[in-house]
Amino acid sequence: MVLKAIRGALGFLTRLPIGTDEAAWTAFCRTPSAFVLAAYPIGALIALPVGVGLWLVPDVEASVAALLVGGVIGLTGVNHADGIADLGDAVVVHGDRERRRSVMKDTTVGVGAVLALTSTLVGLALAGMALTNCPPLVAVGLVIAAEVGTKLGLAAIACLGTATHEGLGSAFTTATTPRALFGPTVVALFACGLTGRSLGGTTAVVVGLCTGLAVSVWAYRTLGGVSGDVFGGANELGRVFALHAGVIAWTLS
Repeated sequence: MVLKAIRGALGFLTRLPIGTDEAAWTAFCRTPSAFVLAAYPIGALIALPVGVGLWLVPDVEASVAALLVGGVIGLTGVNHADGIADLGDAVVVHGDRERRRSVMKDTTVGVGAVLALTSTLVGLALAGMALTNCPPLVAVGLVIAAEVGTKLGLAAIACLGTATHEGLGSAFTTATTPRALFGPTVVALFACGLTGRSLGGTTAVVVGLCTGLAVSVWAYRTLGGVSGDVFGGANELGRVFALHAGVIAWTLS
């Protein structure tokens, strides 16, 4: 069951050609721990070229940033970026909840979407540049920890959230309970030690979780609940904030 759920999580969270069958998807929806379990290999695959880049060209910040951005896009695709774009449009539009939700379903790309996507990509690139201040192994640990914290945030949305309508969001929220968040939290603890005695790993995990919770709270107040776009937006924002926070914590510790 757990292995099938991890396959489903990898199929949903990445472009890897696995876990696309209905059984894996169903197992994933019912197993919030799969978010975090899948985050370890996802983070490792993103971190590998970054670590190699830091080892070969440690002083070329732009190259490391490109490796990070390219690794994220190449592995995860653009499905979740669509979520942050729709949230961007919902933030800038004037109106009630129904108006904001309708804008998110509109296929037209607004100025809010452009600003949100651009800011996220710039933030990710700047995080890659900041990683050049860290030793290669620490940088790898921070990238993995950030991914784990981000996926813990998604698990929290699934366990604590209520969907605005039937769809992708409800597939997760109706299959779990708040009590189910204990498992993902335990699984995420290992990532806290990936930067040694530094608090970088712990900070990245905590900030990734808090970002997911913050996006969820905003969604409740603004949209009346969570949706697939909320999951996607939290995924993109969580990674950026967790990486920056992790680097800062490592630098100060």
